[in-house]
Amino acid sequence: MTFSDPVDTPVSGPGPVPVRTEEPTIGALVHDLSQQLPDLIRSELRLAQAEVTEKGKRAGLGVGMFSVAGLLAYFGVAALITTAILALDLVLPAWLAALIVAVVLLAAGGLVALAGRKQVAQASPPKPERAIEGVKEDIATVKGARR
Repeated sequence: MTFSDPVDTPVSGPGPVPVRTEEPTIGALVHDLSQQLPDLIRSELRLAQAEVTEKGKRAGLGVGMFSVAGLLAYFGVAALITTAILALDLVLPAWLAALIVAVVLLAAGGLVALAGRKQVAQASPPKPERAIEGVKEDIATVKGARR
């Protein structure tokens, strides 16, 4: 036997490994696939976990910044509301000025709540897009290899 002849049985022991000159069989390909598929799935899951972790960290930082901005804006709006009530107090009784400002604020809050509910309904859930694309490519490759 030469090292360029096709090999039908595995060679055991030390020495050079013979070179295959024929295409692998379907059985060999299925065997290779069954061994490589779990590793592929694990690596795709690790990629998805890393993506979601990264997005979660960025989202957490952004939420913290929005919280501080919201608190500062809250104080600013409270000062403006007080100013509006005091300005209306110049021409109306104080209780009526406060009531008018409160009704306007509640109406504006209701409109913003409706708009916010609509935006939340339209939002898509966060998902690991690269990992999903990788899995789709893997599935397409496996399906293409079967044909």
